[in-house]
Amino acid sequence: MKIAVIGGGAAGFFAAIHASGPGREITLFEKTPKLLSKVKVSGGGRCNVTHRPMEISKLVKNYPRGEKFLKKVFRHFSIEDTFAWFESRGVRLKTEEDGRVFPITDSSQTIIDALLKAAEKSGINLKISTGVKEINPATTYYELITEKGVFRADQVIVCTGGNPKTDNYSFLNSLKHTIKDPIPSLFTFNTPGEPIRSLMGLSVGDANVRIEGTKLSYRGPVLITHWGISGPAVLKLSAFGAQWLHDHQYQGRAIINWCGSLSEGDYSNQLQQYIQVHPNRKVCGHALFSIPARLWEHLCHRSGIEEGKLYRNLSKKELNRLVQNLFCCILEVKGKTTFKEEFVTAGGIPLNEVNPENMESIYHPNLYFAGEVLDIDGITGGFNFQAAWSTGFLAGKSSKENIL
Repeated sequence: MKIAVIGGGAAGFFAAIHASGPGREITLFEKTPKLLSKVKVSGGGRCNVTHRPMEISKLVKNYPRGEKFLKKVFRHFSIEDTFAWFESRGVRLKTEEDGRVFPITDSSQTIIDALLKAAEKSGINLKISTGVKEINPATTYYELITEKGVFRADQVIVCTGGNPKTDNYSFLNSLKHTIKDPIPSLFTFNTPGEPIRSLMGLSVGDANVRIEGTKLSYRGPVLITHWGISGPAVLKLSAFGAQWLHDHQYQGRAIINWCGSLSEGDYSNQLQQYIQVHPNRKVCGHALFSIPARLWEHLCHRSGIEEGKLYRNLSKKELNRLVQNLFCCILEVKGKTTFKEEFVTAGGIPLNEVNPENMESIYHPNLYFAGEVLDIDGITGGFNFQAAWSTGFLAGKSSKENIL
């Protein structure tokens, strides 16, 4: 039996490995010269393999699109299964304080080597620089028109990942499936007119960021960059707000509470208490609420507080403006910046066109999908890779169990 796997990324390799077995000839097609390129660059070159500890009910909350679908998928291959698979192949994993999981070597090459070794052991035929132009279903097989000739397969597993343009899904045109137009999911907010960009490189550990006019918000670290604001809170907010932001041409206002645990009243009360204890200290020179000194000085200037002004000399208006800039600092967002190497998209094959129990197309028997080619995306933290491992495993295993 001939099985074609299209896509040489995390999902493609996992699908190919788990589809292999006696009497099965697996060929993996990758259109670029490089295999597992996204694995290589992920996590700053460390590869954020998955996230733990987390039961399925909580795990699926980290997927803006695909929550109900993945709840069924993860029952077949869980986070613990990911740990077991890699560690049984000599890859030791570590869990960091925030739950992210990396190889103990802190090198993505460790993950790549494990996948390549497993593929070699499974006898998978790897064809690089071989893009698939068309998938044509016949009565009992599929014809793949590739850049290097025609290939016939009894089963096909599509794992081509996310693509930023709808045209990149054109190789699926001969199938009955529809394509949900892709849009970026993880990106930073550009704030070209905001002076806060002068603080690039500065980070705040626990801020709350929300999009004005919506219920969308996320709490976590925020990083100030030369183009605007980034960090986990912004990236995760962009994922859940991907459709709204796309519909509004990435224009809007981000409202930041620089200390996510505090309310407006908390800021006001604690400032007044501090003034009573330290009335003769300079406002700009004594930062409060664990806010970095440079950011504190910036917020003081935004509030109209002069350099050298003492706490006891703050007017009621200045104090109120400072509270406002601490609790709801407004930044004008005009545009986005995506990570070209690690881009994540929403869109692709609609989930109602795929069976979550086996990843098989509802229109075409022996055609499977796995990974980000589906309309699935997760926030940062290893969630997209976990979806790739789980859907790849299930597609490969199901294809092997499906006897023609």
